[in-house]
Amino acid sequence: MPDASRLRILVVGASGVLGRAVVAELGQRHEIVTAGSKSGAVRLDLADPASVVAGLKAAGPLDAVACAAGAVNFAALSDIAPAAIADSSYGLGLVNKLMGQVNLALAARGVLHDGGSITLIAGVLADAPIVGGSSASMVNGALESFVMAAAIEMPRGLRINAVSPTVFEESMDGYAPFFRGFDPIPVARAARAFSRSVEGRQTGQVYKVL
Repeated sequence: MPDASRLRILVVGASGVLGRAVVAELGQRHEIVTAGSKSGAVRLDLADPASVVAGLKAAGPLDAVACAAGAVNFAALSDIAPAAIADSSYGLGLVNKLMGQVNLALAARGVLHDGGSITLIAGVLADAPIVGGSSASMVNGALESFVMAAAIEMPRGLRINAVSPTVFEESMDGYAPFFRGFDPIPVARAARAFSRSVEGRQTGQVYKVL
């Protein structure tokens, strides 16, 4: 794909804080197909593997898939008891943000043009744990490792990277109690890391945005 080409990009979670910023950033140069569980041109629920496959099929041929979605629970470790995944406080993050994005990447292989790219979303808690954030730390760390490992096996020149930002200024009204002492960033900075992944040539990278 030449540098000047106009790409067709599916943005999952396009209606969220990060998703809107990613659409604004990439939409200046490329065709955007929006996706989400409750809104968007394509309906795609990360927690449902069948929905992921169907959503990608409905989107049609793509040059890139970018995910700006994924849910986890925040809970004190002392409140989390041993349990099966379906009953655990960890279940949401494992099923939605982790396996949802893993399944998205696996399914994207079938719709992406040769040389296309996949960009997943991790987060700062992979490196900077907080009280109540063990689920997010576990999931984000697993996503970063998955991206590095998957990159060496992607077919047809496909690339895969992750963006791992700190907390956003635009989200501090809800997240400030969890992120005392963190320096929040404008969400547009994280969106620019998506451009680096989609429009660059690197693969197996985790772009830290701090």
